[in-house]
Order: sequence, then structure tokens, then C-alpha cells
Amino acid sequence: MSHRTRHAQSATRRRVLKTAAATATLGTLVATPLGALAQGRRELKIALLTGKTGILEAYAKQTITGFNLGLEYATDGTMAVAGRKIVVIEKDDQGKPDLGRSLLAAAYGDDKADLAVGTTSSGVALAMLPVAEEYKKILIVEPAVADSITGDKWNKYIFRTARNSSQDAAANAVALDQAGTSIATLAQDYAFGRDFVKAFREQLKHAKLVYEEYLPVATTDFTAGAQRLLEKMKDLPGRKVVFINWAGAANPFKISELGLARAGIEIATGGNILPAMVAYKQFPGMEGALYYYFAIPKNPVNEWLVANHYRRYKAPPDFFTCGGFAAAMSVVTALRKTNGDTGSDKLIAAMEGMSFDTPKGKMTFRKEDHQAMQSMYHFKIKVDPAFAWGVPELVREIKPEEMNIPIRNKR
Repeated sequence: MSHRTRHAQSATRRRVLKTAAATATLGTLVATPLGALAQGRRELKIALLTGKTGILEAYAKQTITGFNLGLEYATDGTMAVAGRKIVVIEKDDQGKPDLGRSLLAAAYGDDKADLAVGTTSSGVALAMLPVAEEYKKILIVEPAVADSITGDKWNKYIFRTARNSSQDAAANAVALDQAGTSIATLAQDYAFGRDFVKAFREQLKHAKLVYEEYLPVATTDFTAGAQRLLEKMKDLPGRKVVFINWAGAANPFKISELGLARAGIEIATGGNILPAMVAYKQFPGMEGALYYYFAIPKNPVNEWLVANHYRRYKAPPDFFTCGGFAAAMSVVTALRKTNGDTGSDKLIAAMEGMSFDTPKGKMTFRKEDHQAMQSMYHFKIKVDPAFAWGVPELVREIKPEEMNIPIRNKR
């Protein structure tokens, strides 16, 4: 055999071996799910929308803090799930519905966010719901509470870890729903206020709702509202209560000083952030129901949150810190169930009926409307000089099964 012939055969053999190796490599890739390989490399992007600018700024900042702490706890500090590094993309909707809508669209479309969490204002959250449906991507609503979010404005891509207005109303009815009691409400004139009062009215079985006062969201002077409440209630027999449902930095409890207390009209309200509960010190013995207070739940998740929040911020976690934390726990729990797959159909199947740990204990996404069913807490205010705020002492935990929370969507 000539040298040229041997050289040609050797070259042919090298080409055959090279082709076989390439074929074997391709076979390996085909045998391994390509999607799994890609998702193992690709970052998991979560858009976190809050109203950091405006009257709900404090709520937004707490949500952000809680969400990041929740991710840390849920991932054991790795900030990764199913092999995917978590990247949080923060956006400030400034409490403006149009801006919230456009920011969510940008998050899904331009930033390629796998899912989104938000937002602070119920009005903004309602504007965002159709965007989730348009992009066919998951939106976990936290902390907006209007019933309509998981009610008539809902779509299948919407889940909510925040409590809704009906849960607030049902829990507060436990404290106030007594025969011979006349109740008036003071609330803000938008979805948060109106949805609460509607649900509160439905939950009352014995007490009578005699009047509803709605004021603009940014109200700081409550004189006119107090006068109308006084006129409606001063001559009524029996126990008289004004229930305040308010969000933001203003102090609606001033109404008590504007003639209501002299007329024997009591003030009642639900829980709130700690700065707002400074005003509760004026009303020792006041009863209501709340979503969270750091000293009430007894479980390992809350112990971790309280200890780490004190260590880092020299203060206890607040109302919406808990909410952000719960949203993060729901995200990680769902992604572990799907092994990191962020396809909306996979996530919906995983999340419907899903239970997950939170600082409040277990929450469960109700299959019918994706509302998180959760405990609430009946409290009575105690004045303790060691605290700047009125301390809500636990009367009893109100379990999810004790509250008749209507399913309001049209699935």
C-alpha cells in the first residue's frame, strides 16, 4: 500500500471518528431535556412592583424588605431555586395606575421577568391585572387587598398572598358584631375602602351598619367627615361605634376629638403598621382584628423573621414585612414544585391548592380564586410604656375555616 493510500485512509478514519463523536454528543443533548439545561443556566427574574413614592411609601418599603428576607429564608441563603439564581427587579409605580400598568408590561416584555409580585395600592393592582393576562404570566398580588382583585376583575394568572377585604371584614366582625350596636364606617374613597365596607356590611349579622363616610385618599383634615358622623350617630340608642378603615400616614383617629367621644361614640379599627398604631394608645381596650403583629404568631418562620429583622434593622418586623415574606415563600415553594419551570400553566397547576409556610403559619391558595386563605387575629389594645404604639394583645386566633369568605370571581 502506497504512502498516499495510507494517508487517505487515515484522513477518512479521522473524519468518521469526528462525525461519530459529534453524533454521540448530539445524542446526549437530545437525551437531556434541553429546557432543563437552559433553565439551569438562566437566571430567574422576578419583578417586584411597589408604590415607593407617595402616601403608601412605608408599606412599599416593608414589602421590599420582607420579600428579600423571605427569599433568603426560603432558599437557605443561596438566593437560588432549582439551580436558577434569583434576580429581583424593583420598580416604583408611585401609586399611579397607568404607571403600574406600563411598568408591569415592561417587566414582562422588556426585562423578560418570569413572574411578578405587587403592588401596594389596590387601584394600581387592579390596573395591572389585565397586563398579566395579556402576557400570560403570573402576578402574585401583595399587599393590595381590594376584593375585586380576586373577584370580578380576576383572571387565572392572578394569585394573592395578601389578605382580602372580606378577610379583614369577617375578622373584625367577630369583635364588633353584637346586637344593639350601631356602626358607622370611615374609609377612603377608592377600591380599598369601598370593597372593605361592602364586605363588612355583608359579614355583620347582629350589629347594624347605619352610615358610610368616604373621604378622598389623601385627606388630612377630618373635620367635615367627623361632623357628618356625629350628626348621624349622636342620638342613636345603645352602643355606637365608628369603624375606621384607612391606609397611609394621615391620622383619622382625630375624629374622636371632634365631638364623637363626648357623644359616647367609640372608635374601632383593624391592625396597621406600627407608626399608625401609636394613635391606638388613646384607646385602651379597643378591639378589632389584624393581619399580623410580630409578637403574636408562634412558629419557626416568625421566630427567624423577628430575630433577623431585629438584628439587621434594630426594630421588629411590621405588617407588610410579613406580607412580602409570605409572597417570597409562595414563589420558592411553587418553583420547587415545578423544578424551576416558570411556564404559567405549570405554575398555575402547582399553585392551585398549594400550602406554604409564612410568618403567620400556613397559607393555602384557594383553587377557585387563588386567594390565600389564612388566619387573622382578634386583639384588644393594651397600653404599655415600653412601646410607642398601642400593643395588640391576642384575644384569639381566627382560623381560615371560621371565616365565610365569599368566592367573588367568575371562573
